[in-house]
Amino acid sequence: MQPRTQRQKEILDYIKCFIERHGYDPSYAQIARHFGLNSKATIAKHVGALERRGLLARERGDGLFNLNVQAEETTAAEEIYDIPLLGRIAAGAPVDAIANTDTISIPRFLLGRVRPQSVYALRVVGDSMIDEHICDGDIALIENRTEAQNGEIVVAMLEGGRVTLKRLFRFNSEIELRPANSQLAPFRVPANQVAVQGIFRGLLRPAT
Repeated sequence: MQPRTQRQKEILDYIKCFIERHGYDPSYAQIARHFGLNSKATIAKHVGALERRGLLARERGDGLFNLNVQAEETTAAEEIYDIPLLGRIAAGAPVDAIANTDTISIPRFLLGRVRPQSVYALRVVGDSMIDEHICDGDIALIENRTEAQNGEIVVAMLEGGRVTLKRLFRFNSEIELRPANSQLAPFRVPANQVAVQGIFRGLLRPAT
């Protein structure tokens, strides 16, 4: 059985992706924030609809709701795609790009509306994005795009071919590359010295 509306499908896909990335279920507040909504009641309504369709189960434990995604027949969202693993990306000081020709298999739902053909993967080095739960050794899923909105996490190529994973903000003729680590400071460079190589879209954490 499928979600009845597009928003229900988006919420179900987000919950699956969140669990895959973090290993635990998102709260109603986190789901609402992701979709730019102010009302947790709206999320509860959609979750209730998914529950009635047998796609989610809610269990109360320790005073909290746990959202458990139910098994269902394979759909297009659960198809597996092989995408290129092109090398490594610094979540720390920029590092020289290292090319490689490996591939990695990922479930379709991790990419949301992004076409798998426009996605590549990079292995994360360092901990400058740890507050976004992007850790050393993780696999970052990147949409191949050269334009970014303020605040997006991007693959930024600097002079000399060095690359880094940071949030991007524009300030007139400069670009600030901002880490997600309270121990590290952002840095600014002239805008003409930064080339956006892609937008962060998801994460895989290899089993240890």
